[in-house]
Amino acid sequence: MHPSPVTTRIKMCGFTRESDVDAAVAAGADAIGLVLYPHSKRHVSAERAGQLAQRLPAFVTPVLLFVNASAQEIEAATAQVPGAWLQFHGDETPQECALWGQRLGRRWMRAARIPLGEDAPAFDLVKYAQQYSSAHALLLDAHVEGYGGGGKAFNWSRLSTNVNAHLVLSGGLTPANVADGMAQMRHRGLSLAVDVSSGIETSPGIKDPERMQAFAAAVRAADQRSQPGV
Repeated sequence: MHPSPVTTRIKMCGFTRESDVDAAVAAGADAIGLVLYPHSKRHVSAERAGQLAQRLPAFVTPVLLFVNASAQEIEAATAQVPGAWLQFHGDETPQECALWGQRLGRRWMRAARIPLGEDAPAFDLVKYAQQYSSAHALLLDAHVEGYGGGGKAFNWSRLSTNVNAHLVLSGGLTPANVADGMAQMRHRGLSLAVDVSSGIETSPGIKDPERMQAFAAAVRAADQRSQPGV
C-alpha cells in the first residue's frame, strides 16, 4: 500500500471584494475567511458576507470570524452564509464555542493566541487542545494587542508536539516563509492547514492575485517535498 499524499489545505482570510474572492478560488484556496469583527480593517457586515460567499463554488468553504460577538451577530451572519464554519477569535470559552456549534449545526475552530518573543511564556498547546476538544480545528495565531495576529509570526518551533487536534497555522505567513512554517508544524497535530491574510494583500482587505497565486504555489511545492520518498 502506498502512503497517502500530503495535502495542506489553504484558507485565505479577510475578503471584502468580489474580485478578490474570485482570484482566491482561481489560486486554489480551500476556504475563504470573512471577518465579522467590527473593529477590524477587514470587517464586513453579515449581509456583505453573504454576498461574497455566494460567489464560492462547491467544495470551497466560507468561514465566519467572530470576536466576542453577541448572539444576534452570530445568528445574523450564519443565516446569511449557509454551510459556513465558525471561527472564534476572542475570549470565548470552550462551553460557549461548543454551544454555538451545536445550536447552529456548524463546524467550528478556535484561535489559539501564541505569545511572541523568545522570553514569552511557553504555550501549552496540548492543554489548550484538551480544553477545546470539541473544536474541529485549532487556528494558531500570534498574540498581539487587540485580536488577530497583526501580520506577526510566532516561534513555530516552541509549540508542543503530538497534539490531538487538527491545526491551522496562521500569523505572518507569506509566500516566502510558509514552507518553513509547514516544515516546523507538520507532525504536531492530526493534520495541517495554513491561513493567510496580510501576506496576500496590498493593503488591509485588498488582496493581490499574484501574491495569492504565489502563496498557493509555495504550499503545493512544500507538499511535494513532503511526499514519501521525495
